[in-house]
Amino acid sequence: MTTRTRTLAALSLLSVAANLGAAPSVYPTGVTRYDTATAYNSYVIFSGQDKNTHLIDMNGNEVHRWNAEGFPPVLLDPALTGGKRGHVLVQLASTTGTSNEGNGLRNQAIGELDWNSNVIWQWGAAGGAQDAYAAPVEGKASSQVPGGSAKQHHDWRRLPNGNTLVLANLVHPVAGFAAPQVLDDVIYEVTPGGDIVWKWVASDHLNEFGFKPESLKLVKNGYSPRGKAAPFDYLHINNMSVLGPNRWFDAGDQRFNPENILIDSREANFIVILDKQTGKVVWSLGPDYPAQVRGPRVLPRPVDQIVGQHDAHLIEPGLPGAGHILVFDNQGEAGYPRVSVGVQPRSRVLEIDPITKQIVWEYTGGDSNGPEWSFYSSFISSARRLPNGNTLIDEGMNGRIFQVTSKGDIAWEYVSPYFAPTPVAGAGKPVLSNWLYRAQPVPYNWVPEGTPRSEKAVTPPEPGKFRVATN
Repeated sequence: MTTRTRTLAALSLLSVAANLGAAPSVYPTGVTRYDTATAYNSYVIFSGQDKNTHLIDMNGNEVHRWNAEGFPPVLLDPALTGGKRGHVLVQLASTTGTSNEGNGLRNQAIGELDWNSNVIWQWGAAGGAQDAYAAPVEGKASSQVPGGSAKQHHDWRRLPNGNTLVLANLVHPVAGFAAPQVLDDVIYEVTPGGDIVWKWVASDHLNEFGFKPESLKLVKNGYSPRGKAAPFDYLHINNMSVLGPNRWFDAGDQRFNPENILIDSREANFIVILDKQTGKVVWSLGPDYPAQVRGPRVLPRPVDQIVGQHDAHLIEPGLPGAGHILVFDNQGEAGYPRVSVGVQPRSRVLEIDPITKQIVWEYTGGDSNGPEWSFYSSFISSARRLPNGNTLIDEGMNGRIFQVTSKGDIAWEYVSPYFAPTPVAGAGKPVLSNWLYRAQPVPYNWVPEGTPRSEKAVTPPEPGKFRVATN
């Protein structure tokens, strides 16, 4: 039975009317719509709740699987792997337990797998570091890794020089904080041999993030919602990207040096650029914004209230909007003080000019002829610009990945079938969910030649009508 037939059969069994707005069209799973005239064709990679990493085609067929999960999985550009295709960054080992969901304290080891899941490089408690692109590395024990485990969370990036930037957690006391222990964020640059050659710690730059005195007092006096014994996750940095080549630096703006690093803080609602040489903040947005005005939206306009954002990054050269910041604005409660999301919470995807700090494009559920709350993920999620001007969006809370055109029309939509028990939003007990952290578009030429793919249109039923599958 094809993916499309399974989807239509599920529709008839569930007797659920399809909604052509921004909400998922069909449950339980699969590709629910695919307009071949407007969609951009690529593979998509993500880690499901089954703890595997999946590569799917435009019809939702799994064309490859790695038996490891990534937070997130990153399929590497062959330009970074010596021309080898299908290499992915994933987590290789973790301790059991759920007390630190969303961070890296249970993450013991990270690494790079090839297409056949052979370990090409690893770093962490699983045995130090090794690199398949150079001579064998000897004597790299886990002592090279701070605390003996990777503690990577939320992001990592392979650099052109072969090193890997790793966003990780660091638990330690910080002077001036009421909490005995802080769950800090740290960035390491790790060589293929496992040595740390650059390090950045967030708390060293606390006065550079733009907090007002009264807000900084709230930060320092805060405690973990899990109690005073748990380390205080005061920033929860959930994204780290390297700027890469961009038109701002080409025009002479040193803040946008291609080696500089962009991060964002979910708990504090800010996006900043770090100077790679000094570690200092050289550009910032937030943590304070003007309130959003409900009603007709005028573009461009100054950036208004962002809350709990994810996946901020510069759009790459050659893509529509190159040099602008693309960010998934979750509108999930966060901030010092906390920002209310209102009676009708909804998420947004924002494209921001970093020089004028104005919104130049945005997407909400209303752009797909649905209520704005029909597109909402209060945590996780991502958005990536595609070569034809579409945007690939991961509405992570609902396990939904979809493409929208610049006008907001949905060109492709997929709902993850990988449900499993998770403690997230379980009120103290595991519940079934298909949530997924991030989705990455993968060009066809990044995987081995001969990898199958399907590009058959999928038309959703008209609103309020049912379609019964036939054999």
